[in-house]
Amino acid sequence: MALANWWVILIAVAVIVIAIGVGLVIGLRRNAHHREQQSAPIARAERLRALPSFQHAVRRRTVALAGVLTLGVLASVIAGVVAARPMSSETIQPVNTSRDIMLCLDVSGSMSDVDVEVLSVFEELLDGFEGERIGLTIFNSSPVQIFPLTDDYEFIRTHLQSIRESFDYMEEIPEHWVGTLNGPGASLIGDGLASCAMRFDHQDDERSRSIILATDNEVNGDSIVTLEEASNYAASAGVRVFALNPVQGVDTDISQELIAAAETTGGKAYGLRDTTTVSDIIEDVQEQEATELRGQAQVVWTDNPNLWIAVLLVATLGFLVLLWRVRL
Repeated sequence: MALANWWVILIAVAVIVIAIGVGLVIGLRRNAHHREQQSAPIARAERLRALPSFQHAVRRRTVALAGVLTLGVLASVIAGVVAARPMSSETIQPVNTSRDIMLCLDVSGSMSDVDVEVLSVFEELLDGFEGERIGLTIFNSSPVQIFPLTDDYEFIRTHLQSIRESFDYMEEIPEHWVGTLNGPGASLIGDGLASCAMRFDHQDDERSRSIILATDNEVNGDSIVTLEEASNYAASAGVRVFALNPVQGVDTDISQELIAAAETTGGKAYGLRDTTTVSDIIEDVQEQEATELRGQAQVVWTDNPNLWIAVLLVATLGFLVLLWRVRL
């Protein structure tokens, strides 16, 4: 609490205590003066004061006055504590029980006609997931991470929509090409898949990790990593690959290569336009058990004035009762 706040509380308490003391003194003097006016002089009053019953009454009244003053001061101090907003702390460690999914999109020229469809499929997949962390990486001759793994679904939708709208472009280099043309060749599937497999965090934790790879597998140029090597790497890292192939069944060799790569990791390959593709992928991803991911411990502070308010009410009630008794 700021030092200035403490000074304000102390001054307020001091003013209240002085006011109570002055009020009690004035009230008692007025009460005594009123009794003197109503009572007649008593001869040998010292004998009366020496009586045990009289002394007991005086002591009882003195104790009552001391109690009134004590309770008044106590109530003032507690009121200052309540005004200072007492707080309690609690250490919590967020736990996210979910799966990790990396969307991996080929944005090469040969995919331009179907990438909008692919992004629509990605959005449909998003509707079927709940709590899963999802990331997006795009690639052509070089890979670019659009956003890392996150469970902020509004954030994910915004970026998927932005990428989808970028395909209707007038500028020379559209948004979805920025950073993806930093090397020779095009549609380097092996490099793209390997990059997507490397985007998973918490490598020491056993988690459900999946890649949804959308590509036509029409490689143009030499990649650093072949599709087979990339799929082997994904398998060794415990990442399953689910391939979305827009030309599934059209070119047997290309399709078979993509199917083999996906199955190497324990995943599957799907035709982009198959009616059950989305539901099948969701079901396959959710087959793996969700695993706890513990976040960084955080200290949460909350207002906790309830006890002090209860004590203040008791002290105030006691003060009023004693004050009423003293005035009788």
